[in-house]
Amino acid sequence: MIEIKSCSRSELAQLMADLGQPAFRAKQVFQWLHRGVASFDEMSNLPKSLREQLKERCVLTVPQVERKQVSKLDGTIKYLWRLADGNCVESVLMRYQHGNTVCVSCEVGCLMGCAFCASTLGGLVRRLTAGEILDQVIFVQKESGQTISNIVMMGIGEPLDNFDNVMRFLELVNDPEGVNIGMRHISLSTCGLVDKIDKLAEHRLQLTLSVSLHAPDDETRTRLMPVNRAVGVDRLFETCRRYFETTGRRISYEYAMVDGVNDNDWQADLLAKRLRGVPGHVNLIPLNDVRESPLKPSRRVRQFQQRLEQQGVTVTVRRRLGSDIDASCGQLRRKTLGIQE
Repeated sequence: MIEIKSCSRSELAQLMADLGQPAFRAKQVFQWLHRGVASFDEMSNLPKSLREQLKERCVLTVPQVERKQVSKLDGTIKYLWRLADGNCVESVLMRYQHGNTVCVSCEVGCLMGCAFCASTLGGLVRRLTAGEILDQVIFVQKESGQTISNIVMMGIGEPLDNFDNVMRFLELVNDPEGVNIGMRHISLSTCGLVDKIDKLAEHRLQLTLSVSLHAPDDETRTRLMPVNRAVGVDRLFETCRRYFETTGRRISYEYAMVDGVNDNDWQADLLAKRLRGVPGHVNLIPLNDVRESPLKPSRRVRQFQQRLEQQGVTVTVRRRLGSDIDASCGQLRRKTLGIQE
């Protein structure tokens, strides 16, 4: 069976040819898929015979809302989607002055084991298909009635660990006949899989690469992010420098502020030193308090920001959205499914 929503328009054209259909049917099917139809019968401008053929040969993914939480503070909406195999993933709709942003997941669970993240509790179950990632954009838009203008790939899972499906998703969501969200409106977050960052650079996409850094020194970063044992901060920054030189795209360095762990003055100074000469900016993230984690939100966000700015680093502090609705990635899935550490 073909998972049809993961198909590109050229693949749909080949499918239509195999079914003895004219080429224009591929565009029609593609458009229906990206509107979020729940069945092939809803594709009303297709012949009934073609709809029956599609039922026989293809699988249409339609995620179901398992839980939905709406923040009373800022209107942020968090969705827990149940997939066809019973697994669940999260998406978050965030409203900004510049438009609506959806944060999507790319895996069920996560292999990376970051100490401050609820997504990794329970480990990696499986990787999402391109169509299942796309579904989150389509069905958040459909269910909320809000037009999505921006995407951040910062939900459950490591995008570059699911490289091929994520690249296919980017192709699909960027297609002008579909959701049509431009690459400059997409941000992809990685914990720093250096080989995959080099591979991504080869595509020269105009998206924003966000590197989850969280510490400028190996000892602290390894404590927070086990992936650092295989990578190392020096190698990570060398890779980021290559990425900028290849793509010309400035990197965003994500830095979750953890009380007493990575918020010291010497760490701000080391971070500023590492960033010297490489265009980029630091996004300080007030840590979400995960009950299972001993790590707590920093009380020195402002001081850390000022120390970086004094050394010429461009710094932003992320707004805390949805703090009353299990805002940290993986929390809602964990609570619903009873996942323990």
